[in-house]
Amino acid sequence: MMRAARTLSLLLLSATPALCFAQKTAEDLQKMYVDFLAEEGYRPEVDKDGDVQFKAEGKTFFIDVDADDLNYFRLALPNIWPIESEQERTQCYVAADFSNAQSKVAKTYLVGDNIWVGIEVFVAEPQDFKRIFARSLSALGNGVNQFAAKMREQQK
Repeated sequence: MMRAARTLSLLLLSATPALCFAQKTAEDLQKMYVDFLAEEGYRPEVDKDGDVQFKAEGKTFFIDVDADDLNYFRLALPNIWPIESEQERTQCYVAADFSNAQSKVAKTYLVGDNIWVGIEVFVAEPQDFKRIFARSLSALGNGVNQFAAKMREQQK
């Protein structure tokens, strides 16, 4: 009996931080992302979809705000390559596949008539994204570079 009570106590204690953050809202996530990005020297804004966007090296990135899945972190760079023909669409599929195979964590994919690259990971706690942010930005850049290199190769 005593052992069961101790086990229950440990379970409740270990779940407490997650339970506290589970009550957070989309606005809490937005604030956490905005505050972090501002501290890092970016000028973040909340866009019309509720995501947090910021510019780096002349490109507009966004962090997806998903209050339904607090352990999901997604950093994306939309519209890196417009698809202007069906032949180019086929080349984009080949280049996206190449980029996905060559890149760690980065996902290159088609959204309508554009190519996007994103980082999608699960974090133990929502604030843990801070520890992987710089590497995520770098990995995303690698995904973009792999895609663009393959496109240039195919268009020669």
